[in-house]
Amino acid sequence: MSYYPEAPLILHGAVVASFSDDEFFDFCQANPDLRMERTAQGEIIIMTPAGFVSSAQSLEVARQLGNWNKKTKLGRVADSSAGYVLPDGATLSPDASWVSLTKLEDVSLTSRRKFLHLCPEFVVEVISPTDRLADAQAKMAQWLANGAQLGLLLTDSPETAYIYRPGQPVEEMQGFDNELSGEPVLPGFTLDLRELREAAA
Repeated sequence: MSYYPEAPLILHGAVVASFSDDEFFDFCQANPDLRMERTAQGEIIIMTPAGFVSSAQSLEVARQLGNWNKKTKLGRVADSSAGYVLPDGATLSPDASWVSLTKLEDVSLTSRRKFLHLCPEFVVEVISPTDRLADAQAKMAQWLANGAQLGLLLTDSPETAYIYRPGQPVEEMQGFDNELSGEPVLPGFTLDLRELREAAA
């Protein structure tokens, strides 16, 4: 019997629903082998591990984003282990994210060591083999509804990039033969999708 299920486990009940933000953070720290998110209704979702390809692609996105940010010094980049407590009460973790220094100015250094109570301006989700596209699309819509200014949803089966911007229809780009611009949210940033193809080879 496999330790991990093929679909996320969802924990229900009054006990988990009553967790404060700090209690949920402590619960996650006490179970470091599990990647968890929390819905706005207080349900705890235990995510399945990512496949190797999607994990490598997530790392590649974070690498490119980190290289750009190191030059511009406009914010901070985080990987998939970062959690954000959103205005709607959910606690979500994108595969890669960026928060501007301007937004971080209002967050104390102590608070930065826990889940941030804010929505990052830029988020990236890379679909894993166990993810459903409809669920990933709903999550991206939730990011935008909570304040994200740019979101990318990436899948390599088939190679497709979905681009999310507030108040605009979702843009769909087929094939990883191009670069995606982060303007105006990320001045001068472009994501080279060809590197994601190489990560999947």
